[in-house]
Amino acid sequence: MKKIVLIALLLSGLQVLAAKPKHQFVRIKTDKGECIVMLYNQTPKHRDNFVKITKDGNLSGTLFHRVIQGFMIQGGDPDSKTAKPGQALGDGDLGYTVPAEFRDSLFHKKGVIAAARDNNPEKASSACQFYLAQGKVFTDEQLNTLEQTRLKGRKIPEWQREVYKTIGGTAQLDMDYTVF
Repeated sequence: MKKIVLIALLLSGLQVLAAKPKHQFVRIKTDKGECIVMLYNQTPKHRDNFVKITKDGNLSGTLFHRVIQGFMIQGGDPDSKTAKPGQALGDGDLGYTVPAEFRDSLFHKKGVIAAARDNNPEKASSACQFYLAQGKVFTDEQLNTLEQTRLKGRKIPEWQREVYKTIGGTAQLDMDYTVF
């Protein structure tokens, strides 16, 4: 009996050691440096798609084609791999979209990765274009105004307000673009 219990404990211990990591991370390398981005499990379609297109090499050699100081840094357009200087970018895609996955707990604090999209009514995301939120540090007054205007009365939870008031971000994009 003791041997059976010991074997069961060993097997369960091996399962714990062999379990998937709690989070997945992606390394983004540029000629300016690199960053490591954590992908959230709460948005599995976006997470899995991003891991897939990264492993498939779809993002290798793409440019960060849209950089707006104090707002965001966007990349992933496959057309940017062969872009000529001055060529307009931002319309390239992989032929499919990813359904929106909005979560109250995931918001546009500075540094998160989120999916770009066009103006489709379902708010489905681009399969390949993404951005890193930059944004600004907000005051309570600015957040109150944002709630009344851009967020159409939706209240920003107090704990998120604290993040926006200290770290910053792009609160105006919450629940409109999927953070993943």
